[in-house]
Amino acid sequence: MSYAQNTPQSKGPELALESLDTFTQLPLQMDPATKALSASGTSSNALATELATLNALHRSLLTVETPTGTPPPPVPVNPKRSAQIGKLRESGNAEFRKGNHAQAVRMYSLAVEMALGRPGWEPSGLVREEVSGLLSNRAQANMAQQNWAEGAVDAEASVEMKKVGNAKAWWRRGKCLLEMGRLDEADAWVKQALEFEATEQDLVHLKDEVERRRAGA
Repeated sequence: MSYAQNTPQSKGPELALESLDTFTQLPLQMDPATKALSASGTSSNALATELATLNALHRSLLTVETPTGTPPPPVPVNPKRSAQIGKLRESGNAEFRKGNHAQAVRMYSLAVEMALGRPGWEPSGLVREEVSGLLSNRAQANMAQQNWAEGAVDAEASVEMKKVGNAKAWWRRGKCLLEMGRLDEADAWVKQALEFEATEQDLVHLKDEVERRRAGA
């Protein structure tokens, strides 16, 4: 088994605008037990990335729970994974309500990991919706422990996943920036948030608070 790697080579002046592909044979090995592919000797980062992606896809296909062993259509999704993610989310919510904020962070983290581990053929929109909500919840649990930096990172990642209809995540990052004294960043962030959530009163109040702090700084 081999892999053909092509590398563009420049020619002389008379062929400066042309290129020639050189194919290099790279030996590949397959693990007889796992069927995973690997390359021996010197190999490029591009080849290593391609093999890692291919091996991950193969592992996903082995877990497909259909009679034919082939991936199902994007909808409906695997109900078992959805139920597990929902259960972890509810466990995190319960721990948060009891004041066990560190445990809540752990539950949300497990749920995020499970959501991100959905097979590639399931709807990406579902993953973004799940992960966005979980990260926003984890931001709140971090804020309850005054872990402002961690909360700010989680809230920003939540917004990256879902900008519209995610006012809580917008507010949480703004609040974290304010608590860390990063007033200019907080001001810019809240103003951007109001472009997406113009009627959200919590963001309006946070904007006023940031402006008061900046005026008194």
